Amino acid sequence: MSASSLLPLLVLWPLAGGLLGLLLPRGAGPLLLGVSTGNLALAVALVDALAGAGKVAHSVGGWSTPLGIALRADGLSAVLILVAGAVAPLLALYASAAYAGRELRYFAGLFLLFLGALNGLFIAGDLFNLYVTLELLGLSAVALAALGGGAAALAASLRYLLATITGSLAYLLGVALLYRATGTLDLLQLSGQGPALPGGAVAFALMVAGLLLKAAVFPLHFWLPPAHANASPPVSAALSALAVKAPLYLLLRLWLSTYDGAWPLVAELLAAIGAAGVLWCSLQAVLQRRAKLLVAYSTVAQLGYLLLALALVPAAGAAAYGAFTLLLVSHVLAKAGLFLAVGNLARRAGHDRLDGFERVVQHLPLSASAIALAGVSLMGMPPSGGFNGKWLLLQAAIATGDWWLVAVILVGGLLAAVYIFKLIEHTFGGSDRPDATALPRRMEWAALTLAASAVGVGFLGQPLLRLLGGVP
Repeated sequence: MSASSLLPLLVLWPLAGGLLGLLLPRGAGPLLLGVSTGNLALAVALVDALAGAGKVAHSVGGWSTPLGIALRADGLSAVLILVAGAVAPLLALYASAAYAGRELRYFAGLFLLFLGALNGLFIAGDLFNLYVTLELLGLSAVALAALGGGAAALAASLRYLLATITGSLAYLLGVALLYRATGTLDLLQLSGQGPALPGGAVAFALMVAGLLLKAAVFPLHFWLPPAHANASPPVSAALSALAVKAPLYLLLRLWLSTYDGAWPLVAELLAAIGAAGVLWCSLQAVLQRRAKLLVAYSTVAQLGYLLLALALVPAAGAAAYGAFTLLLVSHVLAKAGLFLAVGNLARRAGHDRLDGFERVVQHLPLSASAIALAGVSLMGMPPSGGFNGKWLLLQAAIATGDWWLVAVILVGGLLAAVYIFKLIEHTFGGSDRPDATALPRRMEWAALTLAASAVGVGFLGQPLLRLLGGVP
């Protein structure tokens, strides 16, 4: 199989599995696990191909741009497809124990559609197909958030739906303005043209606003905490780890490619938004009394670090680009593991109130360990991937003379330590309930594997940075 033929397979394989999952009355669990594992194998093959080639491209149907659909992968695409591919089988393993019957069938179908859209977004070569994949990703995530929930989950999903549709419309209006000015939507053909185009600044503002809303970046995060708090653990993990990262990936591509990192004011604005998100949402996480809300606000705070890295890329180059990638990968793994572990604790206790968490270390030792390991990465402690990412981010801020960002990064790390230790304290404190609900061990192993992987990324920093290559 040629390297270029892997690209359409990475989209078609999970999409076909998703449609089968929704249509077949039985076998959802094995289908979910099998398709997710196959997707991981394709991701590994892509990384192996890119290690030698650097970039891979494919024109669907053999038609060149603008008639054909261009698919392209580089180091960043491959890293993100690989980490999403690694998370998917573990979420599938957890979901096969957490769901049954119709719920498992719907989760399998929707999650595989979600995974196919995510892969498609990472390799789409034009702005319209980026919109299509972004929309499919958002709609499948909304449906997942409503899965198996009551009135509160439905209300949160409707709020999420409103946010994703509004963000998509803003993005699409920006795309329309670019097409009107250039007659093309291909990213290579648009490279560097954005700032000089008529209406280019307005198009960029619309697309940035839409993407930041879909990413739930502060202060546009109103939809995310309720969606997380009322969704089931594997859904919360998928939303926090994967769904909100895709718009930021697209924002990075747009700014560095189409707009060539133009307008220093944009960098300053993104840095200010990111810094405010880190501080405010970390403080909100500290104040929460429900574990899932604590982890949800932590997600918004950690997204702030990604904005800081993105803002520094035009001035700091490789250090900020590496920080963005390592922070993103580490957060994907740590937050997926943390949501699954907290979900295990809540399932055993019957609720997710911190003050009511029973002493679970005796009965759920792997989940307790997962919380501790995920916390190490989120706090940015060595030897985790979070530490490597924040170290590169500090280097980028120092190199550009942005000392106020250095202070934000350090204070944010201290606040992260406060809310992580608050969660750990309640995990290991209180009285035991021997009659509490027992959990299948695979639900614990899935959480622990993800959290441990976030720490393990700290030992793979150099190989990941080599795969990335230079700043695109």
